[in-house]
Amino acid sequence: MTLTEKEKGLLKDLRGQEQLCIGKYGKYAQDAKSEELKCLFNDLKSTEEAHLRSIDSLMGGTVQQVSGSISGSNNAHCCAVQYQNESDRQNDAFLCQDMLATEKHASALYNTSVFEFSDPAARKLLNHIEAEEQQHGEKLYAYMNANNMYC
Repeated sequence: MTLTEKEKGLLKDLRGQEQLCIGKYGKYAQDAKSEELKCLFNDLKSTEEAHLRSIDSLMGGTVQQVSGSISGSNNAHCCAVQYQNESDRQNDAFLCQDMLATEKHASALYNTSVFEFSDPAARKLLNHIEAEEQQHGEKLYAYMNANNMYC
């Protein structure tokens, strides 16, 4: 597949966003006070690493095949965590709020890219990744909602 200059620019932006997500999830997994949140961040980091591999492949002209549905469940749920103190809960709330904003931005970049790519297989791949980014937001929201962190 031959990429246009615009597609190359979009992929560069998507690559940077995936690297940012990976870095933040890794750091935030270390900084989180709740073990449940540490696990969530590490799981989401793994998916972001897969996204980065897909983007790198696409930058090289190869479109990875995707299935018709996204991995995991669309029905994110989470149970409340017992925090040791309010400061720990506020720390985790900040981390979640920042990652939710980051996921919203990533999803928007993918949405734009879906409309800008000419190759149908590339659009399908980008749409698939966008759906997974939205699922990440849903999981973060579920954690935040269960722990009275979402305003």
